[in-house]
Amino acid sequence: MNDVLEEAGATLAFGALGIALMALGYLVVEVTTPGRLGHQIWSEGNRGAALLLSAKLLGVGAIVTTAIVTSDNDLGQGLIDTTVFGLLGIVLMVVAFYLLDASTPGKLGATLVEGTAIHPAGWVVAAADLAVAAIVAGAVS
Repeated sequence: MNDVLEEAGATLAFGALGIALMALGYLVVEVTTPGRLGHQIWSEGNRGAALLLSAKLLGVGAIVTTAIVTSDNDLGQGLIDTTVFGLLGIVLMVVAFYLLDASTPGKLGATLVEGTAIHPAGWVVAAADLAVAAIVAGAVS
């Protein structure tokens, strides 16, 4: 019974941390794109904004999952590792975004959320987010 309670507690702790990191990922997309992200996605049906947020959340989720799997049954260290790698992943995704922004015409954030159709650059940014997440997840050991 104690094992079940310990595992349930660990699940709640990792779950709360994962949700917090995904919320931070949401805020990053909110800051790097003009307008209100929630309104663009849920009210305006903006597919480009939805793609950006989806890729960011999937990427953060992959990093968090890998950090949890490799935590070696040490809850405290696992939470620390998950926090560190999750934050590093988000920072590196932001760096990749701004490098793409610097190497493309116009303001990338604005381009990605114009209209309701997905701009081709949205797929590039989504791929960059997922690739950075894969790199960070691969670095977790």
